[in-house]
Amino acid sequence: MEMIARNPRDGIYAATPDYVHSVEVRHPDRFLFVSGTMGLNETGTAGADLDTQLRLIWSNLKRILAEAEMTTDNIVRVTSYLRDGSYVEANQNARLAALGPHCVPTTAIVVETLRDDWLVEIDIIAAG
Repeated sequence: MEMIARNPRDGIYAATPDYVHSVEVRHPDRFLFVSGTMGLNETGTAGADLDTQLRLIWSNLKRILAEAEMTTDNIVRVTSYLRDGSYVEANQNARLAALGPHCVPTTAIVVETLRDDWLVEIDIIAAG
């Protein structure tokens, strides 16, 4: 599989070091579509605060990826659903910590989550 960042040089706002406009995925053998994942521990209890929930989410996502014999390097798309717009920076920092230099298209949306104690939910698409 080959991943190529596609960032037009003109006619659109510039991409940044942690943001790409699009990624072309060439020759994937398979795709993994991951449901929205919350910051819940193994017993299904939500983390006490935003940072804890973000750590749990990325831990849960890594475990789901491992089940498919994939890693965060296989992620080709991230969508975050934030309960509050003030969570944007913490969410971005958690994503950057989890993905390192692996830059993929992302979207963050402010929504009302299904439960009051769920502060953020993230779904991903991975390819291998």
